[in-house]
Amino acid sequence: MGTDTLRTDAADGAADRRREQRGWYFYDWACSVYSTSVLTVFLGPYLTSVAESAADGDGYVHPLGIPVRAGSFFAYSVSLSVIVAVLVMPLVGAAADRSGRKKPLLAAAAYTGAAATAGMFFLDGDRYLLGGVLLVVANAAQSVAMMLYNSYLPQIAPPEERDAVSSRGWAFGYAAGALVLIANLILYTAHDSFGLSESAAVRVCLASAGLWWGAFALIPLRRLRDRRTPAREAAGTGWKQLAATIRDMRRHPLTLAFLLAYLVYNDGIQTVITQASVYGSEELGLGQSTLIVAVLLVQVLAVVGALALGRLARTYGAKRTILGSLVAWTATLAAGYFLPAGAPMWFFVLAAGIGLVLGGSQALSRSLFSQLVPPGKEAEYFSAYELSDRGMSWLGPLLFGLTYQLTGSYRDAIISLVAFFVLGFVLLARVPVRRAIGDAGNPVPERI
Repeated sequence: MGTDTLRTDAADGAADRRREQRGWYFYDWACSVYSTSVLTVFLGPYLTSVAESAADGDGYVHPLGIPVRAGSFFAYSVSLSVIVAVLVMPLVGAAADRSGRKKPLLAAAAYTGAAATAGMFFLDGDRYLLGGVLLVVANAAQSVAMMLYNSYLPQIAPPEERDAVSSRGWAFGYAAGALVLIANLILYTAHDSFGLSESAAVRVCLASAGLWWGAFALIPLRRLRDRRTPAREAAGTGWKQLAATIRDMRRHPLTLAFLLAYLVYNDGIQTVITQASVYGSEELGLGQSTLIVAVLLVQVLAVVGALALGRLARTYGAKRTILGSLVAWTATLAAGYFLPAGAPMWFFVLAAGIGLVLGGSQALSRSLFSQLVPPGKEAEYFSAYELSDRGMSWLGPLLFGLTYQLTGSYRDAIISLVAFFVLGFVLLARVPVRRAIGDAGNPVPERI
């Protein structure tokens, strides 16, 4: 009788865990449309065109009196949004760990970002400053929300399930991005049939991403549950808490070494994601419809890639699979430098290469890091991870923007990003992940 009861409890626990995992996947479904439709496809070229319409005769705008080349304004805005996120995320992560109430904080961040994204409907004419402000708010809120979302992974999946669960989350996100991009493509290419100008169609696509984000965020907010953590002595707030987190991470130098490697190579990934459409439109002379199709191709293949790399990780281990993806990133980016202008087919080939490695490299990095987090400090450590993921990804856009500002060449800007993948590979290859997992106080899986 006692054995039957234990089996029933275990089955109920597994069913509850699967239900919570399915709810968790839906936050990727909700927010990835922002990353895809807004940040990757529409906002870069559109905000650049708005800035160019407000520029002086030399091609400069002057936010706060600072001369900025109109073509660099989007990249600088992305960089600024990440710096704002750096200041906020440690505070939110520490508050989540101390209180055990992540869900209200996740809701606040998600709906702040969704509201700012919906507000992009009003970005027209020469309102480039409004676009910059909304981008900063939306992108910073997205970073905070993703930090909290990622911190649920160690709590809803045991170590042996994390690669698969993380990969499914990314796959959900890319599937949503593809679905909405199809609707965007129909609306944008047939905007006259809908009685919309081209500019109005873009603004509808931007705003609808915010509405989608807010609507589907309700599912994880219903299914995820807060877990009360053992009371810990508060380390303070603000920079005191950040300093305490860094001091604690110094007690786990191998975790810190992985985070440094991830910081470097993910900076390259995030910059490619945010600047690829600008590169395609401004340097290669490709139209908006071509860019939408290319990103749609990335989304579809990213679903396949995330699941395929998850399977490879079960055979070869997450670390080796990530290293292989970094080699592929380097080759793809180098090929991008030589793409001929006005040749959409080669741009589609490049998009296919990006799609196959994009989802898997990010999903496996997330699940591998979850093995390196000391128990009970998930949100605190994932705030540091998010600093690396979106939070510290200001250097790539800044380098991209500065390179273009100095040379006037987007090709020079794009090739400069190869350094992030090469250095990231070297740093990750030196991290002994099995020992890092054990040092963090977690059980070491058979294959890692």
